[in-house]
Parts: sequence; structure tokens; C-alpha cells
Amino acid sequence: MAFSPLVAAQRVNACCAASGNSVLQRIVCQRLPLWKKLSVNIAWIDMTSQKSISSFFQAPKRLKVVEETAASARSKEDSSSDVTPTEENDDVSVEIAPPAEGKKKRKEREDNEEQEKPSTEVPELKDSVESQENALPEMTLEQKQRMEANKAGARAKRNLKTCEEHVANAKEAGVAFPKFSLLLVDESWLEVLREELQKQYMDKLYRFVLEEASGKFPIYPPAAKVFNAFNTCPFNSVKVVILGQDPYHGPGQAMGLSFSVPEGIKIPSSLVNIFKEIKNDVGCPIPKHGNLEKWAYQGVLLLNTVLTVRDHQANSHAKKGWEMFTDAAIRALSQQRKGIVFILWGNSAQEKTRLINASAHHILKTAHPSGLSANRGFFGCRHFSQTNKFLENAGQLPIDWQL
Repeated sequence: MAFSPLVAAQRVNACCAASGNSVLQRIVCQRLPLWKKLSVNIAWIDMTSQKSISSFFQAPKRLKVVEETAASARSKEDSSSDVTPTEENDDVSVEIAPPAEGKKKRKEREDNEEQEKPSTEVPELKDSVESQENALPEMTLEQKQRMEANKAGARAKRNLKTCEEHVANAKEAGVAFPKFSLLLVDESWLEVLREELQKQYMDKLYRFVLEEASGKFPIYPPAAKVFNAFNTCPFNSVKVVILGQDPYHGPGQAMGLSFSVPEGIKIPSSLVNIFKEIKNDVGCPIPKHGNLEKWAYQGVLLLNTVLTVRDHQANSHAKKGWEMFTDAAIRALSQQRKGIVFILWGNSAQEKTRLINASAHHILKTAHPSGLSANRGFFGCRHFSQTNKFLENAGQLPIDWQL
């Protein structure tokens, strides 16, 4: 079988393009003006043809001929104006012989060809890529919020690790409980509460907690998690505040977040009732664990008004100074932020209403979710859907209450 020079050149060019043989491809493309009269643009042979022709030239014998032709053409290109790549075997006979020309004419022709040479970029493809880039939508609010939540989770883990290191260092030094300033490590909250930590009542509170920790009664939560509410939910990220009283006083329950317990710990009755209300309010199924860290990462400050407790003795650390400290945190949020939803369950939490600017924030109040009072107004309060409505009206992403 023999091909015309034009067809053979098309195949050689496509094969070279597929195999990366730029030398021979350049030689073929330089002859492009000779074949333009036949209305053939060799540079843009479609992919189907390229694959077919590339497969044709994959035979070792044929490929060897092409490689030898390329090498010969490269050595003769500067010394001869005639380039005749040939391929001879049982199936193919190729001859490409442009007219002879002098060096001056050759230079003029090459200059003209350089100007006429098609761009190495496919215009349609370039325009398509640019249009696709311009058409890419900006990151949605939900995607941004998810990204921020992931960052918050990573930051919270780093903060916890730092606190654990400070606790370990204190124990090595023979100190049962580190200084509070070593346990509140979130920078945004430190900036807001630094002066509060240095006040005399906090020094007195620290000495009390240190004495308790040095005694025979364990205190909860573990020292590294006493300020967990602040270390997991930065000041500028707070969208919702859920106030509790003091930490759970059973072993392994308290984790520094109001109402929350670690995974693997039995869910307390108050939290069970919270989950029931969420299910009835927004339709989330009741989870199998009570770890509320996911809420904290989304901007829910789960704050107890008292941050420590003695083992099996509820309210044992009340009225020792913690209330003044958490009041300062609530007051700072009220004064320096806007649009926060404060959820106050029970009389103790509702006493904090006096600290909140009701014209700048939203306040939701009802009975405590404990088994004793949940039926007195907590069930049916719909605080979770109301909270999300407030946030959405303010242009913020609602809280995903599902754990």
C-alpha cells in the first residue's frame, strides 16, 4: 500500500505529536504552506485520527524508520535546503520533497512562516478554560462555615494539647494545678479576659482550686479542660451561648462544655431531654453519644457559670469566684459583639439577663431541661429552630444541631 505525500505527511505529523518527536514534527509543519492549497491544516488533526495513525506507526520497524528519518533530517537541516523524509517497507512509501531554494529565499520563507505559524494553544480550548474559570462559583457560605469549623476543631485540639503539656509540667514541678493563665490559651479570649485573670478575686479562686486539687477529693473537669468552653470557641466566632450551671460531678463526665459528656459516657437525663427537643423541633435523630464539640466548632459557646466541682458534690465550687469570671465573659460578648443568641435555661441562667444588651442580642428563656422541670416549658420551646432563624436573618449560617 502506498500513500500520497500529503496523507503520509499527515500520518507522520500525527505520530510525532503523539510520541513527542518534536524534531520531525517541526520539519513537517515547516512545509505546511505547500499543503495549505489542499485546505488541510496538519497541525490540528483530530484526536481520533492521531490515535489511529499513532497506532499505525507503533510497529518497531516503522518507528525505527521514523526515528532514522528524524535524525537524518536534523543533521541535514542546516546544510541542505532539501529535506526528504522517507519511509519504505512492505506497506508504506513516503516522499516529501519541497522545491529547492537558496539561503536568502529560505530565510524569507521561514520569517513568513513564523508570522503565519498557528499558535501552540487551541483558541477554542483557551477560551473554554477561561470561561470555565470565570464561571466557577465563589465558595458558598456553607462551604466557608464548614472550612471555619474545621479550622476551629484543629485549633481546639492544639489548645487542648498545650493545656495538657502545662498540666504535665506542673505535676513534674510538684504543683497539683497549673495557673489559670496557663490553661486559658485561646488568644482571642486571652486578649478579652487578661485583666480579669490578674484580679485579686481570681488569685483567691486559684488558691482555693489548688487546695482542692491537692486534697483527697478529685475535682472535675480535668485541669486541662477547665477552660475548654473558651479554648474551643474563640471570642470572635461566638454566635450562640448556651449557659449551664456547674460541671457534671461524676467521674469521666465533665469535659468543660455545658451539658456535654465524652463519647462512651452515658448521656445524662438533661442532655437526653435536649436531644428530644431537637428532634421534635428540627427533626434531627437522637444521637448515640453526648459529645457537643461539633456545636462548639460552629460557634456555640457551651459555658457553665461555675467551671469546677468536687467529685459527687454539686455546686461545691459555687460562690468562690467563678461566677464573677464568667459574668465578665458574658458582659464582654454583650458589649463587643452583636446578634448573639443567648439561650438561658432555668432560673440560675436567667439571672444573667442583666448582663446582656437585649437591643443588640437575642435572648431565649425557658425552664431547665432536667427531668424535674423539662415538662414545665422546656419541651416545645423550639429554641433550636428559633436560634437558626435569628442567624439566617442576620446572614449567618444556621447551626447544624445533628451530631
